[in-house]
Amino acid sequence: MASDSNVAIPSKIKAWVYAERGNPVDVLKLDSEVRVPEIKEDEVLVKVVAAALNPVDFKRALGFFKDIDSPPPIVPGYDVAGVVVKIGDQVKKFKVGDEVYGDIIEKAVDHPKQHGTLAEYTAVEERLLALKPKNLSFVEAASLPLAIETAYEGLERTGFSPGKSILVLGGAGGVGSLLIQLAKEVFGASRVAATSSTGKLDLLKSLGADLAIDYTKENFEDLQEKFDVVYDTVGQSERAVRAVKEGGSVLTIAGAATPPAVRFILTSAGSVLEKLNPFLESQKIKPLIDPKGTFPFSKVLEAFSYLQTGRVTGKIVIHPIP
Repeated sequence: MASDSNVAIPSKIKAWVYAERGNPVDVLKLDSEVRVPEIKEDEVLVKVVAAALNPVDFKRALGFFKDIDSPPPIVPGYDVAGVVVKIGDQVKKFKVGDEVYGDIIEKAVDHPKQHGTLAEYTAVEERLLALKPKNLSFVEAASLPLAIETAYEGLERTGFSPGKSILVLGGAGGVGSLLIQLAKEVFGASRVAATSSTGKLDLLKSLGADLAIDYTKENFEDLQEKFDVVYDTVGQSERAVRAVKEGGSVLTIAGAATPPAVRFILTSAGSVLEKLNPFLESQKIKPLIDPKGTFPFSKVLEAFSYLQTGRVTGKIVIHPIP
């Protein structure tokens, strides 16, 4: 038997659902008759307080990886921050009442679960969650998991280590803004360069970039300076490979990878969040949420519209729910 809280959990909940693939703005519907997900023995049920959107959410809806996706109907959403209201028999790490956060989809594009985080409740494996840092709001915490894990695990994949230099393509985005901070504060980079549009150059510097490159005015691959690692968050790997030092690494998380660039796809892990919690609690690493980026549950379609402009600074978060 799963251990239950005194909290009355309704049988039917509100969630955003699409029954067929397409542009989220066209196919997503608010459904107030969704069944609360059952939890397995290694899962907890989370009352969702905030959920973040990521580009993978609209790519999934559009069918970018439909051959290995779960079939609709789908409740989108990877990132969650909320409160544990019920735990499975095998759960050791969490108890009812714990404030947690995480990316609830273990393999980002390999049969992601049908019931995501744009719902009042969601079920998630214990190993994908961590306790929410006490100093962060639920909105700030929800903005982090997929992006910070993508940044951290990607840097690990390249063998990034103290004294190395890095160029981040898309430094003001969800992953890019965390990459700059992680490279500096956690990995001990000797030099961090990053690209953005003109209006965001000061932001890059405030995040810790030594060199902020205006992509509207110069081509990063034409710089004389080359880098140990180029981390491409925007889909420019054919240009990125021209900015790396001999023997360096190029990683992309967007679009096809032009060799020697390598495509990186996230596997979610609560252990990464646990490792990074001290840096979040000491404010060495700060979440970045777009100034226009917090949308209430009723405005999910507007949030997707804004996400799909590609102009978001940091992250978009849905809160309150509902």
